[in-house]
Amino acid sequence: MAENAPDDGGCAAWNAWNAAHREISQDRVAREQAELIEGWLGARFLDQELRILDVGCGTGWMSERLSHFGRVTAVDIADEVLERARARAPHIEFITGDFLEMDLGTARFDVVVGLESLSHVADQREYLKRIARVLRLGGSLMLATQNRPVMERNIRRLPNPGWYRRWVDRDELRTLLDDDFVIDEVRSITPVFLYGPLHVLNSSKLERLLGRVGLGRPLRWIKRFEEERFLGWTLMCLAHARTTEPPAPDNAAQHKVAGR
Repeated sequence: MAENAPDDGGCAAWNAWNAAHREISQDRVAREQAELIEGWLGARFLDQELRILDVGCGTGWMSERLSHFGRVTAVDIADEVLERARARAPHIEFITGDFLEMDLGTARFDVVVGLESLSHVADQREYLKRIARVLRLGGSLMLATQNRPVMERNIRRLPNPGWYRRWVDRDELRTLLDDDFVIDEVRSITPVFLYGPLHVLNSSKLERLLGRVGLGRPLRWIKRFEEERFLGWTLMCLAHARTTEPPAPDNAAQHKVAGR
């Protein structure tokens, strides 16, 4: 499969961000995204060897976890980060470039995973249409994206240079998906509040402290309550493609995909 040269601005921004963050550790938000996707995979594809595409794979940390379920192809624009990922995980096919532009041939995947890449593309509909085109009949999309109402209450800084920031709420996400996917599930996970009393109530430190003295259950009830009311940091979506058409020629999109 051919690689294409990534945009210098976005590429440099994501190389720097991944080196400073995901190559060091995965935070609670990322870990809970991964755990839910692994749960979906285990429940829906028991004892199957899957073909999986990880879009906006960043350092490939999720790609390595996905490789327990089958053969993984992973794409991102962060070229330096992917070079290190190839050395660390040679069993995964890492492709450098823009997902909307790259040639994936006639590949059909059983599952496409996208962690926090939707908010960083200029054309979100085309991004989702491209995913639908590379899924096999009955294949699944497993998507994590930032929950706009929660992010707007918590994030006060501007996006880094070279980044797009297009958060969505659950209704906007459903609208974006509706043309090409049948939605099986949308939920929010991981309540995180950076300010105010809810910051303390949802802190990992308080969770560990109360867990040591056997009082963790009330916090788990509160967390479930918040998630059910879509107060989680992340929107998680499980869907399957409507379309059965063969892959269309790649579009010369202007903007890049990166997922963390």
